[in-house]
Amino acid sequence: MKPTGTDPRILSLAAEVAKSPEQNVPVILLKLKEIINNTPLGSSELKKIKQDIYCYDLIQYCLLVLSQDCSRIQGGWTTVSQLTQILSHCCVGLEPGEDAEEFYNELLPSAAENFLVLGRRLQTCFINAAKGEEKDALLHFFEVVTDSLFWLLGGHVQLIQNVLKSDHFLRLLQTDNVQIGSMVMTLLQNILQINRSKRTKMLMKLSRQKEEEDHRLQLQIQRQRAMRLSREIRLNMLEIVHPGQVEKHNREIEEKSALIIQKHWKGYRERKNFRQQRPSLTEYKAVILQRATLKFLAKCRKKKKLLAPWPGLREVTDARRIELKQQVDDYIRRHPGSQISDVTSRELHSQAQERLQRYFMGRALEERSQQHREALMAQISTNIEQLMKAPSLKEAEGKDPELFLSRSRPVAAKAKQAHLTTLKHIQAPWWKKLGEEAGDDIDIPKDELSVELGTLFIGGTKPP
Repeated sequence: MKPTGTDPRILSLAAEVAKSPEQNVPVILLKLKEIINNTPLGSSELKKIKQDIYCYDLIQYCLLVLSQDCSRIQGGWTTVSQLTQILSHCCVGLEPGEDAEEFYNELLPSAAENFLVLGRRLQTCFINAAKGEEKDALLHFFEVVTDSLFWLLGGHVQLIQNVLKSDHFLRLLQTDNVQIGSMVMTLLQNILQINRSKRTKMLMKLSRQKEEEDHRLQLQIQRQRAMRLSREIRLNMLEIVHPGQVEKHNREIEEKSALIIQKHWKGYRERKNFRQQRPSLTEYKAVILQRATLKFLAKCRKKKKLLAPWPGLREVTDARRIELKQQVDDYIRRHPGSQISDVTSRELHSQAQERLQRYFMGRALEERSQQHREALMAQISTNIEQLMKAPSLKEAEGKDPELFLSRSRPVAAKAKQAHLTTLKHIQAPWWKKLGEEAGDDIDIPKDELSVELGTLFIGGTKPP
């Protein structure tokens, strides 16, 4: 099944491979190297490109080209070595999907075997080569092929067993050439390191699984022991308890067990809620601190503005002074004042003094009457509040009516209520009191003031 959303470069390359003659296919497949190199390593885009390459059989084309005679391939060993790099990079990190069995059981072993066959051919050509430049080129191609094989084995460690059992790999190890032999031994050492790391990971995984299983068994054993001990204790209690009290005893045990379960469940639920509300509580504290800081800064700016020195009058120029004098003269000319005699002026003065004296005397009397009215209103408000908070007649005791016989008791109740409010405010967290002034109202929840002091009920609510 062809994937949807295929890269257009892969589509055009697959179409070109299908239409081109056989001798041009190897050179066309080299374009895959540019596509892979231009894609970020480890990205999802690269995985999708590898899946498209596999689904359009371009990896199979590479395998077919590598199985052919190198002398018939355009570009020779240069093209072959680059195709080994393309094949190894395409196979590592590929997710075949539905064709996973064919990919892992047929394609990968075939690719590893082709790499070993190419290594044998390069070994033979290197030994038979006469020129030094030709030997250096063949040695470089051999190194590229071994590196591609190592890259393939690093991504698919299950192929190590196939490579170590291959006759071609054993023939490579039996070479008499020092350079070829050193490269093969380096490859073998790297393969063994990969195999050792794989074995270490498997051992760690097995040990971790064993530890988890042991821990699970220990928990199961502890649970069974606890259940057995509980049953033994219950049986011993049943032997002691009178037969007529067995049902009552069982009910008490069930209630106690239910209470224990509820206690642990509520504790878990509250801890979970606290962990969920911790960020909001932190934000609330931050808002309180920010509000207090802004309020403090505003007060500082206000004080600084009030205490700022007077800038003084701006200097007036002579021209401006003449202009202002001219405006004053014009105003006096348009609005001439009436002339009053000395006798009339003294009479007006005496009348003004008498009116001012009457005003001050009346204001003193009005202030005293206002204070008296405010005192009466405060007394009435206190009495009303005390009556609203009084208990009902059904719940009233013998001493409750005495609370309303004297005016001093409501005043005492109000004083004690204010005292309790102050205590509650003092015990509040420090961050709640930031930015408050001495005259600010204290906001205390109503339910926190519902306490009874002595024979005086303070801050309660009237029952329905």
